[in-house]
Amino acid sequence: MKKSLLATALATVIVVPTASAIEIYKDDKNAVEIGGFVDARVIDTHGVTEVVNGASRINFGFTRELSDGWKAFTKLEWGVNPFGNSTIVYSSESNFESQGGEFLNNRLGYVGVANDSYGSLTIGKQWGAWYDVVYNTNYGFVWDGNAAGVYTYNKADGAVNGVGRGDKTVQYRNEFGDFSFAVQTQLKNDTFYTCENDGISTSDCQERWDQGLDSEEVEYGHTYGVAVTYNVTDKLMLTAGLNRGEFDVTFRGSGNKISATDMIYGAGITWGGFDDDGFYAAANYNYNENHDTDNLGRLIKDSYGIETLFSYKFENGWRPFISYNILDAGKNYITQPNNVDPESTFKRQFVVVGLHYVWDNHTVLYIEGRKDYSEFDAVTVEGLRDAEAMAQDEEDGVAIGIRYSL
Repeated sequence: MKKSLLATALATVIVVPTASAIEIYKDDKNAVEIGGFVDARVIDTHGVTEVVNGASRINFGFTRELSDGWKAFTKLEWGVNPFGNSTIVYSSESNFESQGGEFLNNRLGYVGVANDSYGSLTIGKQWGAWYDVVYNTNYGFVWDGNAAGVYTYNKADGAVNGVGRGDKTVQYRNEFGDFSFAVQTQLKNDTFYTCENDGISTSDCQERWDQGLDSEEVEYGHTYGVAVTYNVTDKLMLTAGLNRGEFDVTFRGSGNKISATDMIYGAGITWGGFDDDGFYAAANYNYNENHDTDNLGRLIKDSYGIETLFSYKFENGWRPFISYNILDAGKNYITQPNNVDPESTFKRQFVVVGLHYVWDNHTVLYIEGRKDYSEFDAVTVEGLRDAEAMAQDEEDGVAIGIRYSL
């Protein structure tokens, strides 16, 4: 049976791998649900073995019936860190743990209205239209793809340019038969500060800027995105889309300025459902310009990214999978030289292999391993190598854990 538009809109707007929710209240007009999961894992990487938080989260959804077939809804989601601080940064979902260790951090927060005929309109922090194109390769628990252009600015959450959990986003969705689409804009004027030295926070970079030390001031305005999905059959799905923004960067050390267009476009293909029994396959490709940074925070002039995921879920609950990802910027990838060798090379490339035991729809035991094949070659004019610093974020690793979903 075909889902209502509201259900489709909600599922797409907040789409998260292996998401689940339970209804805790319902009357003739209002409904409330609670969702999320707690994920605890032991990870060995960067020469350290630790218990860490696996992007645990909690969310609340509210729906209200209105007149003439309209519904209003809102979603609030926070990342939670119930296990204490971690100094290991291995995915976009866990960056906040190494930077502050807060128990809560904001992931999503939006409100909207929907109608089965007229579509849905949402405003707030929400998954971007671009995520519709590439999310089907993002089902590994431990290591995100980081090649599909979602978690930009060195594995953050994609908030700045609206491709991940975009801030200040206005989004419209609708469907016609087997076609569905999303269009969005971010209405914002942001100013933030970056530094080339790895590990320096945004606030520290702003202090460096105020003191006249090497740093960059970035002014980022509105962004625009669109995505289209075509369900060819019950199993085969095609996606395509793009996202565009503009920004100005001022370099404190050299005084140089650049203005650039942030652009990404691409397509994806998916067969089956990751949580369904049987074979599952997904792949996507993107080309991007001035869209992401290297592991030291320097803007990448242009690159291409490929993500793939293949799995098979057996009837007894076992689900092996393998994923290959590459983000290749080639040589001479840095837009602003800023005392960097123009022959610098950046290629993020790795394979993830995992085995999940889906005990039931809400409890999963897992083991996942990452083998890195990245290639970095960057030398400053003074002869200091950057490749070793960049490779620190791309080491091999293995993790075991349990995910308990509501």
